Amino acid sequence: MKKVLLATLAVAFSFVSFADEKKDWGYVSASLESNNNLYVEDVVNNFYPSEQPQLKDGNTFATNNYLKVDWYKDRLSAGMQVEGYFPSLVGFAVSQNKMTLSNLYLSWKDKSYSVTAGSFYEQFGSGLLFRSWEDRMLGLNNAMLGVRATYGWEDKIAFKAFWGIPRLGKIDDNTAMMGYTDSFFGLGLTDVQVAGADLSVSLSNLLNMETVNLDLEGSVINKHEAMAEALAAAGCKENNIGWSGRLNMEYDGFFFKGEYVDAGKQIVSVPAAMNGRKAENGNAQLVELGYNGRGLGLTVTGRRMERMNQRIYNYAGADPGYGTSVNMLSYRPAMSTQYTYMLMTLNPYSPQVGDKVIKAGEIGGQVDAFYNFRRGTRVGGKRGMKVHANFSSWHSLDEKGSVEGSELLFRDFSFDVEKQWTRKFKSTLMYCYQNYNKNHDMTGLYIGKSHVVVADMLYKWSSKLSSRLELQYLSSKDDQKDWMAGLLEVNFAPHWSVFASDMWNHGDTGLHYYNGGVSFSMSHLRVAAGYGRYRAGYICSGGVCRAIPAYTGANLSLTASF
Repeated sequence: MKKVLLATLAVAFSFVSFADEKKDWGYVSASLESNNNLYVEDVVNNFYPSEQPQLKDGNTFATNNYLKVDWYKDRLSAGMQVEGYFPSLVGFAVSQNKMTLSNLYLSWKDKSYSVTAGSFYEQFGSGLLFRSWEDRMLGLNNAMLGVRATYGWEDKIAFKAFWGIPRLGKIDDNTAMMGYTDSFFGLGLTDVQVAGADLSVSLSNLLNMETVNLDLEGSVINKHEAMAEALAAAGCKENNIGWSGRLNMEYDGFFFKGEYVDAGKQIVSVPAAMNGRKAENGNAQLVELGYNGRGLGLTVTGRRMERMNQRIYNYAGADPGYGTSVNMLSYRPAMSTQYTYMLMTLNPYSPQVGDKVIKAGEIGGQVDAFYNFRRGTRVGGKRGMKVHANFSSWHSLDEKGSVEGSELLFRDFSFDVEKQWTRKFKSTLMYCYQNYNKNHDMTGLYIGKSHVVVADMLYKWSSKLSSRLELQYLSSKDDQKDWMAGLLEVNFAPHWSVFASDMWNHGDTGLHYYNGGVSFSMSHLRVAAGYGRYRAGYICSGGVCRAIPAYTGANLSLTASF
């Protein structure tokens, strides 16, 4: 497998060299990402490599690799992506020693239109109705394989339409998949077909409005899925039609966005006593309004979702193993603060789509505000200051058609102050309060409470040497109670960086989750290596989360573009 990877790289480099010598043949760009882990048995962390499904016969090494190559010539472009798992990293959907061609496309782009044949990604509106995208951190790649066309008339009308077969992504090689095939160069295709169209009309440009921007948008999709007897009995049909309507308006710093989504029939879990599953209509409403100007930013967002679990594959019996993030056909933004600090990410929120009979969905919203105190003002001082606050609250929607929330699912309030004190010293102070539901499937609610404070300090010792120190504390009477965390990062510009961190659960288990590493960057190359102990939890991107087990070991990552 290593020889295959090297051979592929050699071909990519040869294309680049050839393109440089023959300018008329266009040019090639390529990128490589390789993530490698060597796992170590850790009794304290309850991690044993031999118990992981992808680590067999005493193997403790796993690697995820992605090679993307694109060719451009005037208005024509083509490309491919190769993925290799030897095997996949722990916490990802299992893949045993496999290399696949995950993306392959040919595209023509003119001034007013474009046509793509092969693999492509697309999103309608906020993504609630339809989104295909790749997120390697989540192990998600539901690229469409088919045809997409776009057309734009000046800046007044934009239209796009597509037909394609969604890619399911990495799965357990031993899982029996209804309609799943790994043929056609290993693209991981399904037997589901999706067609869609989207239209956006700028009324302000059509009517020559000078002070107001006003857009009307609409989308429609049709998912065709072969009906097994159990799906038909649950109320599903081979063709499921969904649609959305959207309104966007801006005036003198004020803005408003509204979206209504009808997703068609969605499969809902039924308790065992009620025998199986059933299909119900899904819908969502999203409203966002705010103001940006004069140093102030204010956004208020509200959303209601009912039966909004848009899957590539439905299933009417027991979950066969693909009801995870790899089986997604839409996107649901989290609409709460997306933290990067360690202790603030212990309990992330994942939107509830209402795929269980006992909960129809969720309803809630958030308020986000920031203000920049200008330089020279009494509060801003010599270099100014930025303050930011966010409040979000989400409740379960117990009844269809209702707009009343019942049980609390997640509540978060945060406040932070960012200040540049001198040319060398900058600080960020943050406070966060959370109520969180530990049970992500909503079959039983356990609400925890936590308070987190963070001090993030950056000091530039010279033009080439800087250091950053994070100090964090979490106080809670629930779950694993109190935590402490610290991170020290030292940067030697322009190439080297080293760091060391530790999360200590001194309120309950007494475990230390330590981590340390070094990275090197030069031009388009970055190499990073480290060793650490990681706790079980969730990795989230927006509103999509992937559960990860606890593990301990060394890691090596490489990213390069050329």
